[in-house]
Amino acid sequence: MTEVSSLTGRLLVATPALADPNFDRAVVLLLDHDEEGSLGVVLNRPTPVGVADILQPWAELAGEPGVVFQGGPVSLDSALGVAVVPGEAGEHAGAPVADGDGAEGADTDGDGPLGWRRVHGAIGLVDLEAPPELLSAELGSLRIFAGYAGWGPGQLEEELVEGAWYVVESEPGDVSSPSPERLWRAVLRRQRNELAMVATYPDDPSLN
Repeated sequence: MTEVSSLTGRLLVATPALADPNFDRAVVLLLDHDEEGSLGVVLNRPTPVGVADILQPWAELAGEPGVVFQGGPVSLDSALGVAVVPGEAGEHAGAPVADGDGAEGADTDGDGPLGWRRVHGAIGLVDLEAPPELLSAELGSLRIFAGYAGWGPGQLEEELVEGAWYVVESEPGDVSSPSPERLWRAVLRRQRNELAMVATYPDDPSLN
C-alpha cells in the first residue's frame, strides 16, 4: 500500500459502499491533512439558506447557486469561506490552513491576496472577518460553508483502508460547480480508470 504524506487539496469521493448518511455521494475537499487529523468541506450539499441571509457583505462574491453549503456535521454554527484566485500557481500546495481568524499575515511572502490563504494551487481559505473589498477584484469564485468534516489522527486512513473513499485530484472548478447535485458523477466521470464506470452506479440508496 502506498503511503501519502498529505492529501491536502485532494478530493474524497464517497464510494457506493459508504454507509454514513452524512456522506452519501459526498465530494469532500480536504483543506488540511496530517498526522494530527484531517479537515475538509463537502462540496455538494447546498442548503436553502442564502449567503445574503447570514453573510450579506459576501453575497455578491458567492457563485451560483448563491446559497450556503453544509460543509459537514461538525460546528454547523461556524462559517468557512473557500475561494479560487485565478492565475495562482500550485507551487505552494499544502500550505498550512488557518483556523479562521488567523488569515492576517498569510500574504507575507506574496502568496496570494491579503485575506486569502492558499490551501492547494488556486484554492484557498478566505478570512470572512476581512472586508470583502480586499478580495473582490481577485476572487474568481467564493463558496460559503456551514460546518466542516473532521477526522481524528489516523481515522481517515482507516476509512480509506475500509474502502469508504476514492481519493482523486481536485480542480478549481469543483469548488464553484453551478450544479453541485451532479458533482459526484462529474468528478468520477473525468477519471481515466475504472472509477469512470462508478459514475453510472444507480441512484437507489441501499440502506442495509
